[in-house]
Amino acid sequence: MTGELRHDATVRVGDPAEASSVYAKGFFGTLGAGGELLLDRYESVYLAEMDRLAIVGPAARPVPWSTVFRRAVRADPGFAVRYLVYRDLRQRGYVVRASPPPVAFAVLPRGGVLHKTPARYWVGALSEREPFDLGRLVELAERAQGAKKTLLLGLVDEESDLTYYRVRRPSPNGALPARPLAAAAEGWLAEDRVTVHDPAAVAELGRELAYGSRVGDRLELSLLEAAYLAGTGQLTLRDAKSARPIPATRLEQRARKVDPRFAERLAAYRDLRGRRLVVKTGFKYGAHFRAYPRNPDHAHARYLIQAVPAEHVATWPEVAGGVRVAQGVRKEFLLAGVRPDASVGFLSLERIRP
Repeated sequence: MTGELRHDATVRVGDPAEASSVYAKGFFGTLGAGGELLLDRYESVYLAEMDRLAIVGPAARPVPWSTVFRRAVRADPGFAVRYLVYRDLRQRGYVVRASPPPVAFAVLPRGGVLHKTPARYWVGALSEREPFDLGRLVELAERAQGAKKTLLLGLVDEESDLTYYRVRRPSPNGALPARPLAAAAEGWLAEDRVTVHDPAAVAELGRELAYGSRVGDRLELSLLEAAYLAGTGQLTLRDAKSARPIPATRLEQRARKVDPRFAERLAAYRDLRGRRLVVKTGFKYGAHFRAYPRNPDHAHARYLIQAVPAEHVATWPEVAGGVRVAQGVRKEFLLAGVRPDASVGFLSLERIRP
């Protein structure tokens, strides 16, 4: 098959028979009224690289593949990274079409027929050196779910290897009984934890509602748990040294001195508890929280969660490490984006093989 290279690095296949043949084997290009086929840059470079298309320039002179590739790179900033994702998806047997922003490609399910089968995936193509922008990804995931598409991100590392992430906006929920304590418990604050000694409160808080950790006959609460319980009127606080009452607002002030990100973590904790999830520290996994759908005595943790500002920006290697750890222990990795009004939105990232 022969195609003519145009000034914008796209290719035109003028012979109707050849155009039909190229189009039929993978739905490449767009058929014109006269039977010609117009190939975009990704299709042109891919077909030439696979030796399925000979490209010629003026006076029908052959144009080497390397020249076609360099022209596409000059014409389209970021082409080299996006082409690696396009090439990989085509090699996996998918029909891939270039898409207008904010994603790079629309991808049909395997066996799909162009113009008959709706696209299944929206695919973004990024270099690992590009920033991880939580706000942008939340917006993109919402748009994808609204259009009933699965959002995939193809991350290209410095050695041109690819990693795919499925990105979505989840609604995590549990089944823990949602009932407050019958009467407020008394807790004693000592440095960075709160201790409850009353046997009835220890049993109700620790065994039934899955707060804190049992240590002997007492229950030890984290500052987050204590702030949540005090804020909902289920815990009164006293200083362990002076026995003076401590208001919930003062506890939060003290906690912020220990942990500058305490307010974000508390907002995420409140939201998760409001969703009837049991929330425990995720320290051993390098995350803020692990969350259980019901009492940990009867269930495994379902999520590992990191609480961050809603406009959080990080590096992809940081995020990739969190996802890898979560999936290594069979948990879902969530970012809890905390907005200025303390409301929380979640983003799920899962490493997959498409």
